[in-house]
Amino acid sequence: MSALMLIPRNVCIAILVAYRAIVSPLYGDVCRYYPSCSSYTLQAIQQHGAVRGIWMGARRIVRCHPWAAGGVDDIPVPRRAMTLTRFGFVTGAA
Repeated sequence: MSALMLIPRNVCIAILVAYRAIVSPLYGDVCRYYPSCSSYTLQAIQQHGAVRGIWMGARRIVRCHPWAAGGVDDIPVPRRAMTLTRFGFVTGAA
């Protein structure tokens, strides 16, 4: 996979990592699901790409409301595995 095609995905990852480091600690542990919505979206973007990952994260956020049962909600297994750096950025196919 071309490094140029990974730029949008890695930009989204950088934004979510910053959100999780700066904003998320202010809210504390309030998510009804495991993993949290931001972690779920981060994993979805890492494994499925920017467009599909954002779509999956948005659907997850819509499902998260006061009347939701919550619980464990893992992302679907991707069609092909991606290699991640220690900071979570995508480098290409495994």
